[in-house]
Amino acid sequence: MGQSGRSRHQKRARAQAQLRNLEAYAAQPHSFVFTRGCAGHSIRQLSLDLRRVMEPLTATRLQVRKKNSLKDCVAVAGPLGVTHFLILSKTETNVYLKLMRLPGGPTLTFHVNQYTLVRDVVSSLRRHRMHEQQFVHPPLLVLNSFGPHGIHVKLMVTMFQNLFPSINVHKVNLNTIKRCLLINYNPESQELDFRHYSIKVVPMGASRGMKKLLQEKFPNMSRLQDISELLAMGAGLSESEGEPDGEHNITELPQAVSGRGNMQAQQSAIRLTEIGPRMKLQLIKIQDGVGEGKVVFHRFVHKTEEELQAILAAKEHKLRLKAQRQAQQAENVQRKQQQREAHRKKSLEGIRKKRAKANADGDSDAEDPGPPLEDSQKEEDEAEYFRQAVGEEPDEDMFPMAAKRRRPTWPSGRRQRGRDRGKGRHSDRILQKPKDRLQGAQTKLGSRGAAQGRPRDSHSHKRVA
Repeated sequence: MGQSGRSRHQKRARAQAQLRNLEAYAAQPHSFVFTRGCAGHSIRQLSLDLRRVMEPLTATRLQVRKKNSLKDCVAVAGPLGVTHFLILSKTETNVYLKLMRLPGGPTLTFHVNQYTLVRDVVSSLRRHRMHEQQFVHPPLLVLNSFGPHGIHVKLMVTMFQNLFPSINVHKVNLNTIKRCLLINYNPESQELDFRHYSIKVVPMGASRGMKKLLQEKFPNMSRLQDISELLAMGAGLSESEGEPDGEHNITELPQAVSGRGNMQAQQSAIRLTEIGPRMKLQLIKIQDGVGEGKVVFHRFVHKTEEELQAILAAKEHKLRLKAQRQAQQAENVQRKQQQREAHRKKSLEGIRKKRAKANADGDSDAEDPGPPLEDSQKEEDEAEYFRQAVGEEPDEDMFPMAAKRRRPTWPSGRRQRGRDRGKGRHSDRILQKPKDRLQGAQTKLGSRGAAQGRPRDSHSHKRVA
């Protein structure tokens, strides 16, 4: 039998391709979309709809609790490769959207003047096109009317462009572009129109009947006599379906696109269907850091150059004071550590001198450790020699050290005294000889028999009739 499965080269090539895909995916921008504070049901639903716009490069099941602070989110975002935060919040009068760039900023704060949820947009359409395959790839970003209107406008353009991966127009696959995110800037009102569309490509140059046949749903021909009536007259078509597309949305396809009749080098029409959400934003301020820092731009607060210089000088002075306090604290910690080390050395030196003086003077208050181990061992050997030679135990005065080592030391207490009393009761039984124990037992039995009037035989231990 031949070898089953893939070869070694195929497995290696597949592993290398997966590694390249993971590296490319990690290099793309990722985002977190969540709410802060008491947002309410509508704002939470708007955040979920905004996640649908940012898919698939966003955390669709992200859960941020009330006890989680912004620092916790920033700490989690680093290992996960998250580059942007989109935070929705609500006050008593307004709704705000913050767009943050991690890890160093900037932070753009928008005022949400108007918003419409996905369900409201879809319910207002006669026919909507929205399916899960559209959200497999990120949307195509289209920025309109962003001209040289100031540094804050350029910064907005850069932030929106970095939200989504860049596209190479020479290598892009048109089948991956299923959605479109349009952001239109109005220079007069300085508002942004946020729109989200679904893209559909239909072929051009065909009759209304042929277009009907090319649709996904086959038309109803029960009232027709022949298929030629459908191709010639376009029966059953509404006026909106039969309207020709204009020059604004007709283009020549550079490559084949999925769909019936969309072929390369053929003219097709690009049709957009809004799928929501819809927002109208207005830039309020731009900060240098993540949620804090120097205010680069503010819509309502305008300061002169002298005021800005004074604010910068005050902040620099505050930073210098903070650095001085930190240096002073570090110096105090080091000084205290050195003092503790010097006190420890001094204490050890005093203890060492006191011991040396006590050994030299022979302090009587010190506990007598007794004779050295060699002397006590020598006396014990002599006592053992005396036992073997004489056959008796030596007196305690002859070898005091050996007797002291051999004397058992019982712990004091009620329990030990009880043990001693128990041993005293049973000591007689243990020291008695077997013959004495037998005679004692016979005496007891005899006395019991005598009490009952029945004599016993002392030898046979049987009752006498």
